[in-house]
Amino acid sequence: MKVVSFEDLEVWKKAREVRLFVWKICKRLPAEEKFGLMSQMKRSSRSITNNLAEGYGRYFYQENIQFCRIARGSLQETLDHMIISSDEGLIDPEELKAFRLLHDECLRLLNGYIFYLNKVKNGAS
Repeated sequence: MKVVSFEDLEVWKKAREVRLFVWKICKRLPAEEKFGLMSQMKRSSRSITNNLAEGYGRYFYQENIQFCRIARGSLQETLDHMIISSDEGLIDPEELKAFRLLHDECLRLLNGYIFYLNKVKNGAS
């Protein structure tokens, strides 16, 4: 399949799944977390897809790679927020386990995309 938009990227699709998973969790968090953990979880999970889209739109490999690295950092931050949620009893261990599987798959795709962009940037195809 030809990629004509960031929406065609497998890594963006998986990051979207991460964001939607987090959104479902956030809807159940207690009201007192609205401006704390919930806000941070929403922001970091949105940042993953946002940075993938922005990087794709830059059209220069090095800039795209940099935005992918930022997305990777946001993915890790989101995992930390989910661990905090579990530690504080806001989500159950099975939800954290399910999130970790999604996180790991997204991280694998993201690292693969960065590797691909580096390869193409350096003249290999």
